Amino acid sequence: MLATLIELQRLKRLDRTGWTLRGLPNGTESVAAHSFGVGVAAMLLADELLAQGVAVDAEKVLRMALLHDWAEVRVGDMPRIAVAYFGADARKKAESRAFADVVSELKSDLYTTLNDDYEKRDSLEARLVKAADVLDLLVQLLALERAGARGLDEFWEVAENPDFQLGVVADGIVREVFQSVLKARSEIV
Repeated sequence: MLATLIELQRLKRLDRTGWTLRGLPNGTESVAAHSFGVGVAAMLLADELLAQGVAVDAEKVLRMALLHDWAEVRVGDMPRIAVAYFGADARKKAESRAFADVVSELKSDLYTTLNDDYEKRDSLEARLVKAADVLDLLVQLLALERAGARGLDEFWEVAENPDFQLGVVADGIVREVFQSVLKARSEIV
């Protein structure tokens, strides 16, 4: 376990590549900071779903949110543009193998099972974590633009037609939160 914990510490210093490629300074956001944001967003979304009567496994959601980017400790934070050069299949294969290596010393298959579910979006929980992943990106974008960053319009495209296939109630909750972020952005741009 110790080797895994030590390796995952590197996510605290691994910058999110998209910001660096757009000229933002190193340290704008680390992968670990993003994972924290995804965890918080996922928890709040899961709690709202539960309050609205939607059955969701909040523990599974939180576990998945925490580990969804662990592979990046081995392959880095690959930006969307890289897929144009490597291909989506090569990226997925590399991330899957990297994740398996990261958790290989752990005595439980739970982490691999959760990661596979997240990558395939098999469960409501996996799709909710993906929505939280996008929500955290949007909140980070809003914070950067409020601080004066510009030229990040391409990142906002993910908010245009979100379809996470969460079900009517959950999709409505996510759409409402996305709309509130977009409204806040419209007040500063």
